Amino acid sequence: MTEHSRDPWLLTPGPLTTSATVKQAMLHDWGSRDHDFIAINARMRRRLVDLAGGEGTHVCVPIQGSGTFAVEAMISTLLPADGKLLVLINGAYGKRIAKICDYAGHAYTVIETPEDTPIDPTAVAAALARDSAITHVAAVQCETTSGVLNPLPEIAAAVAAAGRHLLVDAMSAFGALPLDVRQVPFDALAASSNKCLEGVPGMGFVIIRQAALEAAKGNAPSLSLDLHDQWQSMEKNGQWRFTPPIHVIVAFDQALTEHEAEGGVAGRGARYRENCRILIDGMRAMGFETLLPDRLQAPIIVTFHMPVDPQFHFETFYDSLRGRGYVIYPGKLTVADSFRIGCIGRLGATEIRGALEAVRATLAEMGVKSGAPAKAA
Repeated sequence: MTEHSRDPWLLTPGPLTTSATVKQAMLHDWGSRDHDFIAINARMRRRLVDLAGGEGTHVCVPIQGSGTFAVEAMISTLLPADGKLLVLINGAYGKRIAKICDYAGHAYTVIETPEDTPIDPTAVAAALARDSAITHVAAVQCETTSGVLNPLPEIAAAVAAAGRHLLVDAMSAFGALPLDVRQVPFDALAASSNKCLEGVPGMGFVIIRQAALEAAKGNAPSLSLDLHDQWQSMEKNGQWRFTPPIHVIVAFDQALTEHEAEGGVAGRGARYRENCRILIDGMRAMGFETLLPDRLQAPIIVTFHMPVDPQFHFETFYDSLRGRGYVIYPGKLTVADSFRIGCIGRLGATEIRGALEAVRATLAEMGVKSGAPAKAA
C-alpha cells in the first residue's frame, strides 16, 4: 500500500489508528431505542467493569464527549458541595482537573511536581494527614504530557489508609496498563473510547463504586454531566437520557472484542511495550534522547528532546514525516523543548520500524547529522 493510498499512521496519544473492522462497524445505522443497540450498550458497560475488576462493586456510566467530559462528570458527580479535592499534578492533565475545579467552584488544593517527576506517595500521605478537610484525591495514572507513569498503587494505598476517596484519570492507560480495583482501590476511574482500547473518539466512561454513586445523588451542578442521573436512566430501561453517539458505541463494542482476542490488558500492553522498545532503541541510535529514564517511561507515548543541530526545524520534520505517512505529536512541556511519538493504536513492530525509517530519511533530507539535543550546562 503506498503512502498516498492509505490513511497516515497516527503515532499520537489519540485519536489513533484503528482497525479496518472497527471502522467498518460504523457503516450501519442503529436506532437509539432499538433492542439490539440497547443490548450492545449493556454488553459494553459489563465488559468495561470486568476490565477494571469491578464486578459486584462498581458500575460503568458512559457519557457523550471526549475524555475530559468524563473526568469533569466524575468530579462534578462525586465531589459533594462541602468536599475538598487534592489534585496531583505533574502535567497538563492534572492542571486540567484543577481548572475544572476553578470553573465549578470546588474547593481544592494541589501537590505539583515537574513534568518529568512522578508524584511522591509519601507527600500525598502527608498532605492528607495535615488537612482533614480533604475528602477526595484526583490522580492521573499516565501523564501524556511527558509519558511519565505515576505510582498509582502506592498513591491508592496512601489514600485508602487515610480513609479518603480516590478518583483516577486513567485516560491514556486503561486497557493496556493494569488497573484492577481489587489491587488498587478507587472510587472511580475515567477513560475514553479512543485510547488504548482502540475505538474512535466521541465517548467517555466512568467506572464507579456503586455505593459512592448512590450517595452522589444531587451533587452534580450540570444536567448533562450528572452521572448519577445517567446511571439511573440506564438502570431503568437500558437507554441513554439524550442522543447517544451510536456509531462510536458500536465501533467500541467491536474494539472491545478485538481487545479481548489480543489477550486483554496483558496482550495489548505487551504489544505497546514492544512498540515502545523498538521506537526508543531506534531513535537513540540516531542520537535522540528521551526526556524520561526507562524506569519512568510508560509504553504509551515517548517524549524526545529537540535536536540541537541548526538544520533541524520541527515544522519541516513534522511535515516531512506526514508526507511519508506518519503523524507525530508536538511537545507540551515547560521543562524542555520536545516532541512526542506515540506507541498506541493499531500499530505493531512493522509500523514502528517504518516510522523510524521515515525519521532517518527526513533527517538526511534536512541535512541533520544527529538527533542529539544540547548538552546540559
